[in-house]
Amino acid sequence: MSEILIATDPNAPEASAVPESVEDKAKQLPEPVGYHILVAIPEVEDKYDSGLIKADTTMHTEEVLSTVFFVVKMGADCYKDEKRFPTGPWCKVGDFILARPNSGTRLKIHGREFRLINDDSIEAVVDDPRGITRA
Repeated sequence: MSEILIATDPNAPEASAVPESVEDKAKQLPEPVGYHILVAIPEVEDKYDSGLIKADTTMHTEEVLSTVFFVVKMGADCYKDEKRFPTGPWCKVGDFILARPNSGTRLKIHGREFRLINDDSIEAVVDDPRGITRA
């Protein structure tokens, strides 16, 4: 189980350890507001198909420029505008979606990258994102 340290006084050398469970970490995910969607970036493979191990910079670049995302949470106003979305929502929580690389607001939570993107940034929904890479 991982722990986080909380210091009661920023100048004090001692700090108390507070255990943090997976549930506690999940509660730290931001709640998207308005028409924003919180998406996670699927983990990047650490090896090429040939078995060669990828460099850290290569993995970081693939993560930052990813076009595949997993929908985690949706703001209350997503897809509410019937004029812009006459057929209803383009995606739902639990979908894998495609969006432009570098879209949205990037943030890391416990070492994992997430993005907040606009509801109209979704370009496609995919059943199985394995094998999809940026061209």
